[in-house]
Amino acid sequence: MEPEKLAADFHIGETLQLDDFPYVHMMRRIDDELSAMGRERMFFESPEKPFKNPYDWGTLIETINQDYRDLMERKKYDGIPASKWLIEKIEKAASKVGIKPRLSALGADTIKKLGEKIEKEAADLLRDKYASYTSDFKGKTIVIEFARGGADGSKMPLKPPFGYDYSFSCLDEEILKKAVILYIWVTPEESRRKNNARANPNDPGSILHHGVPMEVMLNDYGTDDMQWLCDNSEVKDTVTVRKGNAKFHIPVARFDNRVDKTSFLREEKSKWDEKLVNEVRSGIKSATDKLYSMFAKK
Repeated sequence: MEPEKLAADFHIGETLQLDDFPYVHMMRRIDDELSAMGRERMFFESPEKPFKNPYDWGTLIETINQDYRDLMERKKYDGIPASKWLIEKIEKAASKVGIKPRLSALGADTIKKLGEKIEKEAADLLRDKYASYTSDFKGKTIVIEFARGGADGSKMPLKPPFGYDYSFSCLDEEILKKAVILYIWVTPEESRRKNNARANPNDPGSILHHGVPMEVMLNDYGTDDMQWLCDNSEVKDTVTVRKGNAKFHIPVARFDNRVDKTSFLREEKSKWDEKLVNEVRSGIKSATDKLYSMFAKK
């Protein structure tokens, strides 16, 4: 959309995007390379399994926190290989949630070989990170994307480190002070259908076309706690987030996609049905109008 219309209709400026999926992908790539060297996988038992240590859901939030601070400071990592930046970033993020060193304990030779194998992908990730940097945040909107959940059939509230409650509590306070939540509401069954439909095996690192193993879908995304958080918040139409001694009431609105409204958008724009476009526009506008109104009162 034209920037002026995007701002007028949805209260959204030029977007600067932060996403945790590229780090999930690189964790799996690191595991694959370690396995090929005859070493133990660090993050996942196999390519089809969930995290070995579920607190790596917190690791991922800490990578977002790092990217947010780097974006604010326009921090560059010149003079070192991109693979070194990535390995150190993951290790630092994991330490923030209490996970002991893993990659840094491998030994210099293994780390060197691993770095050579993942250097190109790490460099691509770092280049994309720098592409979001701006010297002027006026009129900009930072979009932070992540999905969280728990095992199919879990009772509420979800126990840490599963669910949105835990991950929200890991976010940097500077993010929480300015945040609103736009929740894309789908059923677990619809989420699994979309996961299968979008998966492109030739582009596994894409934030738009990646697929998640079915065991992960059932164990990590079989349900989520967003409705529970909304129902149990201290303030209506917010999610109450507790971080240490601080407490935040984050405005929340939902775009109802339980009956699929959005898959057609993956087609070429020339093929889009205007009626379907208007349904999406109306649903998102309703949510962002609500969020803008609540944010203005914060």
